[in-house]
Amino acid sequence: MQCPLLYRFRVIDKLPQKPSEAATRGTLVHAVLERLFDNPAPERTPGRATSLIPAQWDRLLESKPELSELFAEDPQGERLARWLSEAERLVERWFSLEDPTRLEPAEREMFVETELESGLRLRGVIDRIDVAPTGEVRIVDYKTGKAPRPEYAEGALFQMKFYALVIWRLKGVVPRRLQLVYLGSGDVMTYDPVVADLERVERKLLALWEAISLATRTGEWRPRPTKLCGWCDHQALCPEFGGTPPVYPLSVRPAESPEDVQGRMAPARAEAGLPAALEGH
Repeated sequence: MQCPLLYRFRVIDKLPQKPSEAATRGTLVHAVLERLFDNPAPERTPGRATSLIPAQWDRLLESKPELSELFAEDPQGERLARWLSEAERLVERWFSLEDPTRLEPAEREMFVETELESGLRLRGVIDRIDVAPTGEVRIVDYKTGKAPRPEYAEGALFQMKFYALVIWRLKGVVPRRLQLVYLGSGDVMTYDPVVADLERVERKLLALWEAISLATRTGEWRPRPTKLCGWCDHQALCPEFGGTPPVYPLSVRPAESPEDVQGRMAPARAEAGLPAALEGH
């Protein structure tokens, strides 16, 4: 939805992306908050949480050695120290938003996957799932950035509704609450979904998959310029910046006429090497 051409670069061309300090810090903070719940409730303190940061950073480096490139030109370690301090501040801010001594998550970093009646698979990883004694489900997602302005809130909630749809299709239960915790600004955004919400999301996903399938067949992946272009790794290959995309690696065929496709969905199956699945992030 952000940019069809970027989707092509990532999913079809599989072009490498440089690690970024912001995204890597988010991964580190997520790992710390996940691991904190390994401790008994009374030990889930800010001091204990921040003490986990060095070990989790070492684990990240071990699993993804390329992350060391982030601070390759930092011989004195000053940038790394500032970066880790910012991670500490984000972790500490979380304690002003939630009390982990009163939480016992049912799931952490839970991989979920389901298949819709159309055959389209949905999958993602949910940061945290809380289940009340009464059985009500809350889906929680941590964001290390700032909360969006109200006019952009729906875009942020789409990811959470995606997760809610997957849980509903898997468990037959509509989550009672969706909760986004913004550590960058200290805000908490909540939304209580109903069945109609999730049905709308499912229809939107099917339409999105139809668009992806059509672009896959025709090779027509158009760029969608936004302010986010400034952070894109692939500007040199983007027509919007005078670049030329790499040769399309899949076979193509012309798009069908509107009369041919009107009133029916493209089959949700793997086409030309593209998996019939959408992933929530």
